[in-house]
Amino acid sequence: MVYLLLIIGFALLIKGADWFVTGASKIAHLLRVSPVLVGLTIVAFGTGAPEATVSVIAALEGNPGVTVGNVVGSNIINIAAVVGVTAVIFPLKVESQTVRKEIPFTLLGSIAFMALIIDVGVDSEATNLLSRGDGIVLLLFFAIFMYYVFELAMNHRQDEITPGVNERSDAEGGWKKNGIITVLGLAAIILGGYWVVESSTEIAVRFGMSETLVGLTVVSIGSSLPEFVTSITAALKKYSDLALGNIVGSCIFNVLFVLGIASVITPLPINTEFFLDVTFMIILTFVLLIFSRTNWQVGKGEGTVLVLSYLIYLVYIIMRN
Repeated sequence: MVYLLLIIGFALLIKGADWFVTGASKIAHLLRVSPVLVGLTIVAFGTGAPEATVSVIAALEGNPGVTVGNVVGSNIINIAAVVGVTAVIFPLKVESQTVRKEIPFTLLGSIAFMALIIDVGVDSEATNLLSRGDGIVLLLFFAIFMYYVFELAMNHRQDEITPGVNERSDAEGGWKKNGIITVLGLAAIILGGYWVVESSTEIAVRFGMSETLVGLTVVSIGSSLPEFVTSITAALKKYSDLALGNIVGSCIFNVLFVLGIASVITPLPINTEFFLDVTFMIILTFVLLIFSRTNWQVGKGEGTVLVLSYLIYLVYIIMRN
């Protein structure tokens, strides 16, 4: 049954991503906003739903290693593996707005997370902790990001409005169909991602993997599959801005919202091993910022570097654990 759920989960992810990207891109056209904004919000939060579900459940069950490892591992996979593989298949064009603000905001959120988990206390038994107060700080950062995206969407929409004779009727005719396709795609992604994570985690535990390693590898890879499949599908459909917006938005969603909610529900003790992983996540985000400024795209060569960096990191954490 576990292996059957794993196969069904993969199938739902692939088909759901196809529906979701198609519906979301058409809704962006109907809303008169750029696909990158849809990628930063609807697509990113939708594909980030498995991370949110798994992390909150893990926090409630008292498994902070899975909660934090899932988020950190997912962001590393998103930046290195997903962006890397997508760029190798189809070079990702970068909008200047994304470079100027969204990717730096991802970097800022990652640095803020690192600063919050380094707790220095006089008590020798004090541990590094993501407290409820820290969670509120992360959620406030997320609220600022959402306000910025909303303002950007409204301004962009006003700039892009062009009157047309059949514009209203065309939009009304497409809302219902595209809305259903998007919702069905999102549902398939969430359900498929959940089944992949749950079944793969059970299989990994049977092989004796530690909680931290499961969070950084099996769970994070499984919960990142929606982003991976969605970004690949978007790139193949020539929506490279939606593909990159999906990754950037998911990374911001993971660090600020998922960890924020999880730590507000229950404070999360942080294993010192995670400091190296968070540092690697910050370095990768900075590298993505640099790569995105070269010819305003992430090319095949840069994608290859990102993929190789993740493979080296994967070998390291398996040996470490």
